[in-house]
Amino acid sequence: MENLGRKEFVKVKTILITGITGFLGSYLAYRFLDRGYKVVGLKRSFSNIWRISDISGEIVLYDIDKADLTLIFKENKVDFVLHTATSYGRKKESISSIVEANLLFPLKLLELSIFFDVKVFFNTDTMLNKFVSPYSISKKQFLEWLSYFSKSVKVVNLRLEHIYGPKDDDNKFVIWLISQLFGEANEINLTEGKQMRDFIYIEDVIDAYEIVVSNESFFKESFNEIDIGSGNLLTIKDFVLTVYETVKKYKYIEKKMNFGAVPYRENEFIDIEKNLTPIYSLGWKPKTTIKEGLQKTIEWWMEHNHVT
Repeated sequence: MENLGRKEFVKVKTILITGITGFLGSYLAYRFLDRGYKVVGLKRSFSNIWRISDISGEIVLYDIDKADLTLIFKENKVDFVLHTATSYGRKKESISSIVEANLLFPLKLLELSIFFDVKVFFNTDTMLNKFVSPYSISKKQFLEWLSYFSKSVKVVNLRLEHIYGPKDDDNKFVIWLISQLFGEANEINLTEGKQMRDFIYIEDVIDAYEIVVSNESFFKESFNEIDIGSGNLLTIKDFVLTVYETVKKYKYIEKKMNFGAVPYRENEFIDIEKNLTPIYSLGWKPKTTIKEGLQKTIEWWMEHNHVT
């Protein structure tokens, strides 16, 4: 019998994003809001919300330094958690504060996700080796807890390397390098630059997150790992020279690039291991070339810094 005058009910899925005011988290907020999700964001009361100011009235925001995490889950039936918040330790934070941000806070979040029957906990991880820095140690320690608790909640661990693009932080490598190239200094001191790295544009990363979340039923195991990368490995030196040549299209510069002037950090690694087969099997491939991504990033940086 035909249903007249009845609308089929479609449940709006709720996604909780940590680090929503950050580079990655803000892009995810825009994307999933645009796709019809209810977006719940966690931030600190003193966080600058400039990246999400256009949508701040359309998402649900909580200050984690003031709100009770349990109450957040009680007030919102969370389907998915996207954990992107992190402390890199680049602002001279203490090791204990890095551990608090990268291990203890997400561990509390994970426990609540289990208690409130979250469908999938999506964690943002790094391809760095464990003992490169306090940041990487704390991230890998949380990964061990994710594996342990995956018997109680489905876990998808997304391993990323170098994301770059408009609205990134000034202390991140690509934006720092662009600002140095546009700056007054005649020389830029760098490591020897033999490290192999995978640089991937932010919009390609967001596409990958969307397809992973949209295909959550694809993941049959309780613990799953997905690597996200462009598939093109470059040495740091080659990448730096590519940025240099791209900047020269916008401004005449002559800089001396002092490769080898800065020693490698302790436990630095040269090669990275990644497996892109799982993300490719979901139908994802990067769309943005290094040249295109750098042009968009440089043009944003120039506009943001009022450089003509």
